[in-house]
Amino acid sequence: ELGHPNLTDFANGEMRPRFGESVRGGDVFVMQTHAGTPEMSINDAIMEQLIMIDAAHRASAKRITAVCPFYGYARQDRKAEGREPITAKLVADLFKAAGAKRMISVDLHSGQIQGFFDGPVDHLTAAPVLLDYLRTNTDLDPVIVSPDAGRIKVAERFAQHLDADLAFIYKTRPKGMANVAVAREVIGEVEGRHCIIVDDRIDTASTIVAAAECLIEHGASDVWAMATHGVLSGPAIDRLKNAPIGRIVITNTVPLPSEKQIDKIEVLSIARIIADALDAVFEDTSVSEIFGGENQN
Repeated sequence: ELGHPNLTDFANGEMRPRFGESVRGGDVFVMQTHAGTPEMSINDAIMEQLIMIDAAHRASAKRITAVCPFYGYARQDRKAEGREPITAKLVADLFKAAGAKRMISVDLHSGQIQGFFDGPVDHLTAAPVLLDYLRTNTDLDPVIVSPDAGRIKVAERFAQHLDADLAFIYKTRPKGMANVAVAREVIGEVEGRHCIIVDDRIDTASTIVAAAECLIEHGASDVWAMATHGVLSGPAIDRLKNAPIGRIVITNTVPLPSEKQIDKIEVLSIARIIADALDAVFEDTSVSEIFGGENQN
């Protein structure tokens, strides 16, 4: 049953949610993707979900599950330098403190984030949707490319399912320069090949664009890019418009506003994957069986 929360704001900007019906003894799923929009910042999105979870907890819900298709602050999962926070852990702690007993998310930036939450975490993957798209829309012999060493396992899984070759980009980030990536070298044979870059997200698009340019320089015939989360912040759209990428495929874990809709971007729905996971949690059946046990990474 779809709930109808009453969301209002005080004059000073504070949020005031209230459930429109009783949730006492219920199995409540509070869904919110942590994406910044013109109407709501990523911090507002997280705070709104936390407040809704607290409201459900104080209304005597039996079990509360936080459903976060895109988990905010996931890249801050470690201290890259001294005096930095581990914000991904802090966000998990906040959900636990608010009253969430379980969490569902899709293609976390790092699978280890599951360990930050003191309770069950169902880590879903959009891979089945993306793979089905490739099987239907390309009859070429592709090379699956990881844009950096950190995504090699995901790229390897795609390559295995498609019986395709694998390559990856050796990437560096100049010290002190945020949102800038430099693709140094291609490991693998890409000359004359149709290359498909796979990643968990496209944020400012610096990594994807640098990888595509590097592949073209090494003789790739054409390049596509695929990612679960199309964050597309800052200069991303301008970069992608001018990049040597023929097609960009993302999912709807993050809303794509009209001003960011360009011809080369296609958006796939993962509603069925999330719906199947919610049903499995509600019925106390296996979530991993939805993916044949391949949702852990």
